[in-house]
Amino acid sequence: MRMLYQVVGWYLWMINLIAFALMGVDKAKARRDCWRIRERTLFVAPLLGGSLGGVLGMQVFRHKTRHWQFRYGLPLLLVVQLGLAAWIISYWL
Repeated sequence: MRMLYQVVGWYLWMINLIAFALMGVDKAKARRDCWRIRERTLFVAPLLGGSLGGVLGMQVFRHKTRHWQFRYGLPLLLVVQLGLAAWIISYWL
């Protein structure tokens, strides 16, 4: 069971780091008026468990904060994922 917790922990760490980095890279590309990362792609990492990284990336890089889908969608997704995690932990413990 301990191995499962480690794998899940590493997965969540990496997917959140990826979501955070995607926001930073897209913001840098926006400043240079370069090719951009699709909004759909910016939502995939948070949907796969990286919502905390996506929300933090939005705030740190001040990116996509005016788009309602990101402004309200990512924090809502974070709340849902935290609730799901709490339910899973309470169910298994």
